[in-house]
Amino acid sequence: MAINRNHVVSFLLGAALPTLLLFVLASDRVGEQLAAMSSSWGSSDHGSSAHLQQPQQEKFPGLPELLPKVAMEDRTVIITSVNEAWARPGSLLDLFRESFKNGEGIAHLLDHVLVVAVDPAGFARCKAVHPHCYLLEVKTMNLSSAKRFMTKEYLELVWTKLSLQQRVLELGYNFLFADCDMVWLRDPFRHIALYADMSTSSDDFSAARAPLDNPLNTGFYYMKATSRSVEMLRYWQAARQRFPNYHDQAVFSRIKHELVAKLQARIEPLDTLYFGGFCEYHDDLGKACTMHADCCIGLDTKVHDLSDIAADWKNYTSLSPEERKKGGFKWTYPTRCRKSIGWRKPVHP
Repeated sequence: MAINRNHVVSFLLGAALPTLLLFVLASDRVGEQLAAMSSSWGSSDHGSSAHLQQPQQEKFPGLPELLPKVAMEDRTVIITSVNEAWARPGSLLDLFRESFKNGEGIAHLLDHVLVVAVDPAGFARCKAVHPHCYLLEVKTMNLSSAKRFMTKEYLELVWTKLSLQQRVLELGYNFLFADCDMVWLRDPFRHIALYADMSTSSDDFSAARAPLDNPLNTGFYYMKATSRSVEMLRYWQAARQRFPNYHDQAVFSRIKHELVAKLQARIEPLDTLYFGGFCEYHDDLGKACTMHADCCIGLDTKVHDLSDIAADWKNYTSLSPEERKKGGFKWTYPTRCRKSIGWRKPVHP
């Protein structure tokens, strides 16, 4: 019996397409596969030449080409952001970069850091000292000088990072965002809960609290490239309209329970034993991974007290293993930073 070839081809295509769809949609990663399929399978008007598929304009030109050069093998990128004031010689960017070189086994991670500059002067300085820089111009106002906490310029600066981070996730890359007012000491990935959609630092941490009852600090957080994490960032940015004149962290604190309830997001706080800051740190230098100049107002103030931390670390790492075991080594007290906000010791349950 003769078999119609057209019928065979149609049958095979009909059987293969559902399998292809299940394979692609089963992946939780948001990658270019899904974006390409959605654009080619979108609604069409076959009778109109004006509807021919046109490549969508990239919101962040150059970013898709830059990320593969920065990412680790598991498609993770470390992101920080600077303006001209933070990037100038002797300022926060220099402290940030030097900490990788002086840390324990983390010099290689510097190759996976993407420095996002929010003004041309910051970008130029970044290019002079670092291989991976991206210019995210905020054209609505001048962000080149040091901005005081909670000014309009400061608010614009901290919010601009979120839309770019969302695009990083959409392109299928995980990211670890770290404020530039921070020094790195050891590999932080060993203490990050990779099963969570988001792992974020805390101003102070207590295991006795419910996880979300810890005061989360979004100056350091890791996010996986999933559809849920993209929705988290969209929800976060949209919530800005509900809380005008609030910075990104304050808004996040107000919506974190909504993210869990509405999006089933998995959010994990990070212990200050490993991820300390001037809000709360521990004098256990044998476990510290990062030190953040949070609870601190003023660029010069941050640079001064972080420089003390960097010097403490150099002194500690110069000790022999036997000397380290003796203990008794403490961080220099961040007097200027804590005085700048009238710091009080956190109360733990």
